[in-house]
Amino acid sequence: MAETILVPGGRDVRATLDTAATDGARSDAVVVACPPHPQHGGHRGDARLEAVSDAVRDHGIDCLRFDYGEWDEGYGERADTRRAVEWANERYDHVGLFGFSFGGAMALLAAADGADIEAVSALGPAGRLSADLDVTEVFDQIPVPVQVVYGTRDDIADWRPVVDCAQEYHQSTVEFAADHFFVGQTEKVADAVADFLVPNLVTEN
Repeated sequence: MAETILVPGGRDVRATLDTAATDGARSDAVVVACPPHPQHGGHRGDARLEAVSDAVRDHGIDCLRFDYGEWDEGYGERADTRRAVEWANERYDHVGLFGFSFGGAMALLAAADGADIEAVSALGPAGRLSADLDVTEVFDQIPVPVQVVYGTRDDIADWRPVVDCAQEYHQSTVEFAADHFFVGQTEKVADAVADFLVPNLVTEN
């Protein structure tokens, strides 16, 4: 089931909440999913975001896929990410963060800013958006488990410095023989993301 959400915070941030089928019980965990660059056609209906949503919902975890507000050079978009996480925290006990490409950078930057999450996964993340929006400069400030998933044939995003940081700080990295869009491997990539996020969000009884 999907529900349209207006995320509060002063910018026009619309989201889709995909809820897991849990026999009528409400999930206590959610993954907030950040889309690719909005000026390059990125939106919450991106195939990789939808695949991750499907994968985590198979484990009883909801997914909030959102669109950024009006383009603001990455600054407003980072704030949009934090607001989406805040919305999620008001309703769920456990919150994870995921992003693809530009969204991967947004997710990692928000995590470094202190977003209240339990884990963050970045798929084909952009490393540096500007001098003061540089994932590698703040990577050591991320206080939660991190996963970086990348394609070895990706020649669009500058993912290598982010992978280097993840390996330096003993965080998880997953490699695919794929291009930036993970053509033909979307479900496998989504499963890898879920394999990382789910154990960090599900409380064992």
